[in-house]
Amino acid sequence: MRFALLLHLLGAVVWIGGMFFAYVALRPAAAQALQPPQRLALWRETLARFFNWVWVSIAVLYITGVHMLSSAYGSHAVPIYVLAMAAIATVMSVIFAYVYFAPFRTLKREVEAQNWPMAGGALNRIRQFVATNLVLGLITLAVGVGGGLLG
Repeated sequence: MRFALLLHLLGAVVWIGGMFFAYVALRPAAAQALQPPQRLALWRETLARFFNWVWVSIAVLYITGVHMLSSAYGSHAVPIYVLAMAAIATVMSVIFAYVYFAPFRTLKREVEAQNWPMAGGALNRIRQFVATNLVLGLITLAVGVGGGLLG
């Protein structure tokens, strides 16, 4: 169970840490240092790489989460904080899937076409959803730690 917890935490660190880095460090630096064509191309390439890791993280989080649930609780009642974490994770996963299959596809297509205003609009939508998921991820961490301390 400790190995599953380690993998679970690593999955969360990759996803939430990547969003934090992108939103708090890369976004303002890229906006200050690069013109739209270079900035949008950088985001296309960066997000393509990061999103591959997010898919892996989501799979690891769900596999280890289900394993830990069944190992720790079996047929016993699952604590509310664990259910809250699972619910928030589901919302985050749906948001990510939407970002990946809608605005990220638009960003890739419009950068390739050098349509900078449309690419910028797609990136702005991604930014808004990443901000939402970052807040949800941090809330999930707080719920997990807080609930774990209480239980």
